[in-house]
Amino acid sequence: MPPFDPIPPLFGASVPTFRGTVTETIATLREVVLMPRDLASVIPEQVTHTDDVVVLVHGFFASAGVFRPMKRELVDDTGAKVASFTHAPGAGIARIAKSLARLVERIPHGARIHLVGHSLGGLVARWYVQELGGHRRVAQTVSLGSPFGGTERARPFRILVGADLCRTSPTLARLRARAHEHDVPHTSIVGDSDSVVVPCESAVFPRGDVHVLPGRGHNSLLFDLDSISLVVDRVRRMQRPGTRRQP
Repeated sequence: MPPFDPIPPLFGASVPTFRGTVTETIATLREVVLMPRDLASVIPEQVTHTDDVVVLVHGFFASAGVFRPMKRELVDDTGAKVASFTHAPGAGIARIAKSLARLVERIPHGARIHLVGHSLGGLVARWYVQELGGHRRVAQTVSLGSPFGGTERARPFRILVGADLCRTSPTLARLRARAHEHDVPHTSIVGDSDSVVVPCESAVFPRGDVHVLPGRGHNSLLFDLDSISLVVDRVRRMQRPGTRRQP
């Protein structure tokens, strides 16, 4: 199958600005500081079958700790419970998705599950939905800077997870080909100054809505107020009637 065919009309010729570069650098340093946090799986206490549970899936060479600012907003603004786990660097999409499946099995059946993944995590979320039966448990998926069409940055690294992330990856081709097989909605959040997902258009999944944030880089999406607000909004929209926390 040929490499992913991007959708040019969504994107302008964004040139990274000095401010954007500084913001991305700060976001990367912030990610490093948060990496030692939340290394063990986190399952919120007293989850019932009537709860909404947001499961956060981090990207390559990170940890669930990088979601702490987003987690705080999700809990405060939606009242949803939040679960997470940390996967080892280098593991491929299918292997991490099995870890995700084991975590979801620990959440009571009937709870409405929202998967939010950054970078590699977004790919894992969709693999779980489409290949491991996750469509039976998951209400929606949201990706932030996830290279569904691969990234040129993975070209020199054709082993371990690098093989999954290159532009000609059979794994990504399968994800795209089966995007519409299950009725699980998706939202793609993309930074048009992303220097990790190259070209940034490949962060668009071939179903669902797309939100392009001008001037945002790859790691900035984790901490950017507009990015977090979009995630919160998507969770609120899909919550059960009567459980939505008023803004």
